[in-house]
Amino acid sequence: MTSKHRKTTQQDVDIWASPLGYDETMAASDYMNNQFLIAMPGMEDPNFSRSVTYVCQHNASGALGITINRSSDLTVGDVLEQLEIKIESPRWADEPVLIGGPVHQDRGFVLHNRSSDEWSSSFTVTPEIALTTSKDILEAMAQGSGPDQAILALGYAGWSAGQLESEILQNAWLHTSLDTQILFDSPLTERWHEAAAALGVDIDMLTGAAGHA
Repeated sequence: MTSKHRKTTQQDVDIWASPLGYDETMAASDYMNNQFLIAMPGMEDPNFSRSVTYVCQHNASGALGITINRSSDLTVGDVLEQLEIKIESPRWADEPVLIGGPVHQDRGFVLHNRSSDEWSSSFTVTPEIALTTSKDILEAMAQGSGPDQAILALGYAGWSAGQLESEILQNAWLHTSLDTQILFDSPLTERWHEAAAALGVDIDMLTGAAGHA
């Protein structure tokens, strides 16, 4: 979904892309789980130019992430209204809905901090972070409850087996550990620079041919 003119359906928010298979033959350190991918300045793909993507799952089968600094023309309130969820608290209503990536932009993903709450369709990324696609989390957010920190995104970024590793070797991406301040609190327009700065990098001084972290 990329337009206010398209009505969101419950299915948009309920469908969860099946988790990738786990391969015990590779060490967790070989993967980019729970890291930011920071697009190099020479990134030509318009879907990822100057983007920061949080990797939710990466293994031998491929990778799945949510881009965290590209806004759509929707707000959370728009989505709640279109799903006919009564907004009882204004807390989330004006927050932007992000474009999580080019894959399945008709599907909604809530990236949030974990708590004691249980959601009917949720994937644990780390003990602190989860990715949820069921309507119950949106209903809780509309009531002013639910997660303390959250991002609602449409679509996700996906890579086939070995594709992300190849792109990193080709210097398409920098990568660094998750910073929850950047993930949930930093202004969208500053996240690309801030994520790179966490590596001690002034990304404006890099070229497309620079190395990767």
